[in-house]
Amino acid sequence: MALFAVIGLGSFGATVATQLISLKHDVIGIDLDKKYVENISDQLTHAVIADATDEHVLDELDIQRCEAVVVAIGEDIEASILCVLHLKNMGVKKIWAKAKSKAHHMILTHLNVEKIIHPEEDMGVRVAQSLSYPMVSRYMSLEDDHYIVKIEIHADHHGTPLNQLMKHIPEITTLLHKRGSTLQYHVDANQILQEGDILLVEGLLEPLRRLAKYFKHL
Repeated sequence: MALFAVIGLGSFGATVATQLISLKHDVIGIDLDKKYVENISDQLTHAVIADATDEHVLDELDIQRCEAVVVAIGEDIEASILCVLHLKNMGVKKIWAKAKSKAHHMILTHLNVEKIIHPEEDMGVRVAQSLSYPMVSRYMSLEDDHYIVKIEIHADHHGTPLNQLMKHIPEITTLLHKRGSTLQYHVDANQILQEGDILLVEGLLEPLRRLAKYFKHL
């Protein structure tokens, strides 16, 4: 269990904070808006109505002891940048920040923020991917154009051997096969897939696109 701070408790920040709580971590939530703090205060370890652009406030909260700080300030780009600068000056090493625009992203990059998040853009990508490749339920970027993709087997592909799916795309690695509660990490190439099965595969974007097209034509 670790201690995290989330600065900005709008819809994105509140979601991050409550998810961290559900994972059994401690969370300090900070927002200048009393309404946002009151909406979530009973779910967090500590919720504070405070101005996170004031370095003295951050110091009083002993923010340096946090494992990581998520700056989820939305519309006020100046406040976001000022908050990040204070955290840097205080020696906080792991900072994740929400970016509102390309200019905001560029500034955060120059401030050496560890991870820059674009919630609306990321959600748009996920929606587009789901519409384009219905068999892909989730994916995770590993950088350098590598992805781990979760594939759900539907009725159209029931009874298809795994090697029939993969023989034309050898660049893709099957990491896991799940059927019900049974997990198989060393997947038999001759495995006959059933509706409801889950596959976890890894590969470059282009081979994964070819796999998606193959699914469509089965």
